[in-house]
Amino acid sequence: MSSTNYGAHRLVVGAHYGFRDWLAQRVTAVVLAVYTLVLLGYFIWPGPLNYARWQALYAAQWMKLLSFVAVIALTYHVWVGVRDIWMDYIKSVSLRLSLQVLTIVWLVACAGWGVQVLWRT
Repeated sequence: MSSTNYGAHRLVVGAHYGFRDWLAQRVTAVVLAVYTLVLLGYFIWPGPLNYARWQALYAAQWMKLLSFVAVIALTYHVWVGVRDIWMDYIKSVSLRLSLQVLTIVWLVACAGWGVQVLWRT
């Protein structure tokens, strides 16, 4: 009998982010594509692209909600991508952790600013 190292007896190592992050990237990409299509439709729709029309679009609660979902989706999409870059290419654990923390702080600040812009009175 030969010894095999696959199937149920396989040694699995790593953080196990694989499928969850792959799926998150696809779902957030779909959300961002829908948001982009809505904006493109707005650009194509006849009428002047002036401040009053933009203000009317973003005054609608559905657009604020869609924009909020897009900001959150973009934030998570970027986090998964940049985190993978740091994990793949930065070998120093302390530097990688520092870059990940700075990335999180930056992304939370950007998402917070986006929410502030959407619901500012």
